[in-house]
Amino acid sequence: MAQLNAGDAIAQVARQLAISERYLRKLFVSELGVAPKQYQLYQRCLLAKQLLHQTALPITQIAFASGFASVRRFNDCFSQQLNLTPSAVRAQNTVQASTKMQPSLTLNLSYRPPYNWAWVSAFLRARAIEGLETVGEDHYGRQFYLGSEKVSFVAFHRADHCQFQVLIQLSDWRLLIAAVDKIRTILDLNANSYFIDQALLRAAPNLKLNLGLRIPQFPSCFEAGVRAVLGQQVSVAAARNLVAQVVDTLGECEGEQRWFPAPEKLAEHDLAFLKMPGQRRDTLRRLAQFCVQQPNTHAREWLALKGIGPWTVDYACMRGQGDSDIWLRGDLGVKHGLAKLGAVDDSLAQPWRSYLTVQMWSQL
Repeated sequence: MAQLNAGDAIAQVARQLAISERYLRKLFVSELGVAPKQYQLYQRCLLAKQLLHQTALPITQIAFASGFASVRRFNDCFSQQLNLTPSAVRAQNTVQASTKMQPSLTLNLSYRPPYNWAWVSAFLRARAIEGLETVGEDHYGRQFYLGSEKVSFVAFHRADHCQFQVLIQLSDWRLLIAAVDKIRTILDLNANSYFIDQALLRAAPNLKLNLGLRIPQFPSCFEAGVRAVLGQQVSVAAARNLVAQVVDTLGECEGEQRWFPAPEKLAEHDLAFLKMPGQRRDTLRRLAQFCVQQPNTHAREWLALKGIGPWTVDYACMRGQGDSDIWLRGDLGVKHGLAKLGAVDDSLAQPWRSYLTVQMWSQL
């Protein structure tokens, strides 16, 4: 679901919602009483307040990490928005302040309950790539790119506080807002599960609802597309092995940590190490070449590529672009779920049909 985060461009959010910027501004004023820019400034100040409370980062570093171009602008905006000064908030911090650059920090990222961590962690564990991801009973972590910068995080679930305690490693703290937004997206922390679950019950009254299901996201739509192509007509375990080969062969590594390869890596390689039909390797290269040439194109444009069909695109939209309204009717797991349930009126689940899809998967 599209949401205006602290680091998003207003035009980007408007495009996600398929509305004009003018109408988006009108909605903010009518529903929240503030313009989108004011809302974003307030969100940046809330992030800064969290950093002041929970970390030892110096105030200057917090100003830039929160998206402000200068410390003076940060101080003025913080005081206007919260009626407090950054130094007053820092004085309440029990963490000893530091004047040094910090290699990592820990933040608490909250969510609206319920959050079905048992299902989400099992789903992630079955698909996790060693070196790229780590999954345990109480945590999930991985590495990803923000532009050319590397990010690493581990999120520990704290059900009693309805939050994840997240350890973040980032070389350029000016990208912290984008990193936090990406982690919230990966763990689907912005969803309102109670509201969504009620819609799903209207669509499938016979459904034994697994409350609080979330849709884990990939950091990039390209990764979602590659995984979808590799997962065509094979088991989850077989797809995971193929993805692991791609990451081990073409991904960058530091020690035991791996990063998913950029499109350029796949576009330039013959991919002969992948033991699968040559046509599917060709499809991967075409997808990679397309993403190199047109990096900001919506996944729907992939349908023009030979070997890319509606299921692949829908899967990438659901798990790579956060589209909340993808109904994978032709998916084998969904078909099995429907066979158990009988009739489902998916139109009643709009715009949450992606969550109806994962509910079908959870019935297996």
